[in-house]
Amino acid sequence: MQHQSAAAGRTGRLDVFDIARGLALLAMAVYHLAWDLSWFSLVDWQVAKDPGWRGFAISIAASFLFLVGVSLALAHQDAIRWRAALLRIGRITLAASAISLGTFFALGDEFVRFGILHSIAVGSLVALPFVLMPAWATLAAALAVFVLPRFVAVSFPGDEWAMWTGLTQDPPLSVDYVPLFPWLAAILAGIAAVRLLRGKAPWTLLARIRARGRFMRVMALAGRHSMLVYLLHQPILFGSVWALVTLGLVPDGTDRAFLEQCTASCSIARDGPTCERICSCTLETMRGDGAWERLLDAPQDPALNATLNERYAACFETLPPDAPAN
Repeated sequence: MQHQSAAAGRTGRLDVFDIARGLALLAMAVYHLAWDLSWFSLVDWQVAKDPGWRGFAISIAASFLFLVGVSLALAHQDAIRWRAALLRIGRITLAASAISLGTFFALGDEFVRFGILHSIAVGSLVALPFVLMPAWATLAAALAVFVLPRFVAVSFPGDEWAMWTGLTQDPPLSVDYVPLFPWLAAILAGIAAVRLLRGKAPWTLLARIRARGRFMRVMALAGRHSMLVYLLHQPILFGSVWALVTLGLVPDGTDRAFLEQCTASCSIARDGPTCERICSCTLETMRGDGAWERLLDAPQDPALNATLNERYAACFETLPPDAPAN
């Protein structure tokens, strides 16, 4: 026990934070699996829109960024080790770039422009000076960063290049968007927490927590290699679900989901059986020239959505309420 405590004191690394990081990764994997299942319409829940799922995603991102702040404070306790810090930020930046490139080819316009890794890279650089500042100053900065987007929202030509700040009016269309404001606040809060607690009784209790038992050891291991786990887990999950759908091992629910949503919307103006025919007509005409597959690849594409609306309107006009069933 004395040897472990001494090692922790020299390295600044505590098992409890590796475990916490591993648990956050596990929660993220659960969220991403749910998102993948929703993307392929294999489940009914709307992960991207449901308040519960959105709250879950926000809590995961906040916990990751808080732990980034903790790690910064532990790694630079007495002085900022600029070389080590810049090398780490450089690796994160490369990983973030890989995420952007990969999602661009996989998701089109919804690719990750400024996601969690981008936010960690930029936020770590901005937050570094705070590791040596008084905790009260860091907390004040965190509060300011958190509330600023509520009062500042600018718009100007070409403002899409400033979307990473979080201070523009229109957020980008993206599956993952974690701008500097207000998310930098979580990193600063992590730094402040370490500076407030280190050397006090709560910190001693945290330092005594060890990764005992198989589950906790696995979580700690994942936490120590969080970058690798983060980069690999979603391609594996998404690729696995895609393979199951492509091989026909699970039914592709995209057609069913569209027909259900389309029929529900149409039923406001027409009877149910007619709406089913209208929506089936829309789907078939979209399939006829490949527009449906292109829409599935880029569901937010304005031109493809306009095409979908045009096909729906045409089917709506050609199938009156008294049209016979096919």
